[in-house]
Amino acid sequence: MSKGKQSSGESVFELDRIRDIVKLMEEHDLTEVDLQQGDDRIKLGRGTAIPVAPAAVPMAAPAAPVAPAGGAAAPAGGGDDGTITINSPMVGTYYAKPNPEAEPFVQVGQNINADTIVCIIEAMKVFNEIPAECSGRVVEILVSDQEAVDFNKPLIRIQPNN
Repeated sequence: MSKGKQSSGESVFELDRIRDIVKLMEEHDLTEVDLQQGDDRIKLGRGTAIPVAPAAVPMAAPAAPVAPAGGAAAPAGGGDDGTITINSPMVGTYYAKPNPEAEPFVQVGQNINADTIVCIIEAMKVFNEIPAECSGRVVEILVSDQEAVDFNKPLIRIQPNN
């Protein structure tokens, strides 16, 4: 009997019916509904990303002291060769370019100053520009574009100006 009723145009997959289901989900604070009709299936969910965001919120706090974190951590990565390492001031994703079609912020062999933006670290959907905080020549880029980085991970080695 139910197949005859469904074929008469009362499909659970009609847009108006889906809208009604979404309203019911909101009214009754449901996060998920799973519907099946024959071989067709639809799974509706809402609010599933909310629990993920609070867990990562504390990581956004180190974003404010970008200048001190990069500068303070820079000498720690220095080696016997006299280079300075620019370290990640936060956990996130390293971007070498401002957008996919653009040239990289810096390249090996390039001379930079303290105000030069060397990369972007994306954390919590916020794109943080990372300044060099030192002057010199880029000797080595230690991470790949779009690579996940941890706090204090070495990003770029600089040979300081004398």
